[in-house]
Amino acid sequence: MVDSLLALFYRGGPLLWAILLASVGMWYLIFAGFDRLMRELPKIQAELNARWRARKRSRVGGEVCRLGLLALAESRLKSGLFLLEALVQVLPLLGLLGTVSGMIKVFTVLTVFGTGNARALASGISEALITTLAGLVTALSGLYLIGYLKGRIQAALARLSLLLS
Repeated sequence: MVDSLLALFYRGGPLLWAILLASVGMWYLIFAGFDRLMRELPKIQAELNARWRARKRSRVGGEVCRLGLLALAESRLKSGLFLLEALVQVLPLLGLLGTVSGMIKVFTVLTVFGTGNARALASGISEALITTLAGLVTALSGLYLIGYLKGRIQAALARLSLLLS
């Protein structure tokens, strides 16, 4: 199993390792986002509730205080989301770069050997297809989960907004 996985990475070329690194970072940020939503949300809710109750002692108006508290909650819940979205956008580009790299290898083989070296041609085509597939699959899975995470964050912010009204 490990040997076949290493063989796949060898065939995919160096850009497949970059895709792996970016996808590990993407998955870490996805899990961190869900973890933050599960663990931090009750703490944020309690903190906002306490600050909302204490607003009467301050001189800040109710709506200004409410908007400030909601902005604070939104920034804490969306922490890391920008980097996550950037990684999801970079992954298909890394796959495309691998495609170009693999096709350059194919054309180099064609230039030097003609069509007589099928193994070298297949190596370049394999690199192109593997990196394209890896970049697209990881980006699509991340794209779906980012949308789901954003929906959960918006729902949590809507609940917090109701709490502060």
